[in-house]
Amino acid sequence: MTWVHYLRCLRGIIIRESRRFLHQRERFIAALVRPLVWLLIFAVGFRSVLGVSIVPPYETYIPYEVYITPGLIAMIQLFNGMQSSLSLVYDREMGSMKTLLVSPLPRWYLLSCKLLAGVAVSILQVYAFLVFAAFFDIVAPLAGYLYILPALVLSGLMLGSLGMLLSSAIKQLENFAGVMNFVIFPMFFASSTLYPLWKVKESSLILYYICTYNPFTHAVEMIRFALYGQLNAYSIVYVLVFLALFLGLAIYGYDPSRGFVARKGGPAA
Repeated sequence: MTWVHYLRCLRGIIIRESRRFLHQRERFIAALVRPLVWLLIFAVGFRSVLGVSIVPPYETYIPYEVYITPGLIAMIQLFNGMQSSLSLVYDREMGSMKTLLVSPLPRWYLLSCKLLAGVAVSILQVYAFLVFAAFFDIVAPLAGYLYILPALVLSGLMLGSLGMLLSSAIKQLENFAGVMNFVIFPMFFASSTLYPLWKVKESSLILYYICTYNPFTHAVEMIRFALYGQLNAYSIVYVLVFLALFLGLAIYGYDPSRGFVARKGGPAA
């Protein structure tokens, strides 16, 4: 196998995922409507309840709608990562996953290509959301839209790897939908998406520690700092560690001889 075969495989998987996404218009609409509802409706209530000036890390007043925008960006990637992994469960039930995994290319590379394709789709959704948000005067520094791109790649890879790990351990499509909700909502609400960590600490020390150990929190903070041209090194390292952990476990889970797929009667290569 040469590098040409590897690139051709990556190109094919990305094109397949892009066509699947374009044909599923409801998925694109849902990816935009969900964060816009939080941004335009729920933000009004949370702003009145919190009643605080958001200062760290920007040293200036930040309107609440702008403050939660990075969290909603991460939410888009979280839902997209789970939905992309849902397609893995579907492909496994239909048998197309077995066709992919019996390729002569390494299994870890095939899974990584699938992961990268999902991240590319999530980034398109994020920038579409930012365009819609700009119509409501919710904007960040112009350079921030470029600075967040590496942060989006890292956070998308971590959240997509988490979804892939779950898909490797779940056999039936119906079960995956329930597990998605069990994972998504605790990660989303026990984070700094909707409220700053210092405000959480004032209310509940236990919840504060849960939020600080939540990898989704650090994905949000990494995006939030990047959107304003700042670097949060601690959050970047935290996300990288969990990316390696989730991806490693997902690759192990799809191993036909040792992983979760083999034990649950999934496809063997």
